[in-house]
Amino acid sequence: MIAPPEVLRVSSPRVACDGTGEGLPAALGHPRVYLQIDEHGYVDCGYCDRRFVLIGGPADGVDPGTLPDIASGASL
Repeated sequence: MIAPPEVLRVSSPRVACDGTGEGLPAALGHPRVYLQIDEHGYVDCGYCDRRFVLIGGPADGVDPGTLPDIASGASL
């Protein structure tokens, strides 16, 4: 498996992703989507493949390249 391009550790199971980082204009991102982290402890953005890992969850501290993609739970 290939590791995701970016992994963000978050403290809430509900996250928003718009594909931009700090200091980048919104025009360089994608539409904002809200994602729900489930019992796996992480979720991947379907647009940019950014992975959100719940701090203290089952995926926290695990090599991201060994985890399968989980894009379910995406909502608009």
